[in-house]
Amino acid sequence: MKVHINQIPHEGKHFEGEESADFLGLKAQEFVEPAGPVSYSLDVGLSGGGLFATGMLAVDLDMKCVACLEAFEYPLQIDDFACQMELTGAELVDLTPMAREDILLALPAHPHCDWNGQKDCKGPPILQSDESETSSDAREVWGALDQLNLKKSN
Repeated sequence: MKVHINQIPHEGKHFEGEESADFLGLKAQEFVEPAGPVSYSLDVGLSGGGLFATGMLAVDLDMKCVACLEAFEYPLQIDDFACQMELTGAELVDLTPMAREDILLALPAHPHCDWNGQKDCKGPPILQSDESETSSDAREVWGALDQLNLKKSN
């Protein structure tokens, strides 16, 4: 996602296209892999000594559920991508690092195949934070920890 500064008119310019997802660096990941290119739709403009870009980023991902280890598709879309950078005098500005950062931050930390409610995961249930639904095993562990008599040292 490289932008030529000299091609951006005073009112800004709209860019749409696709880039290979290789820049994401996900090939070696165990639970997530790009299933296609990263598509983008960006409005780019110049302001003072800087460049700004706003718009949408999207990529389809193949993921493995952390509970049942079954593969599933996950369409990741960032509708509110925004970045601003100071111009250094170079004619070519690369927006790829900022796009990569936003995409990686939007990845689910613990991908589950039932993310959209269209499938029932066959893996173990996710523990709820609600104490009334906490498993008895978890209560036993916390109960044992509650019995510890810790003394503060000076």
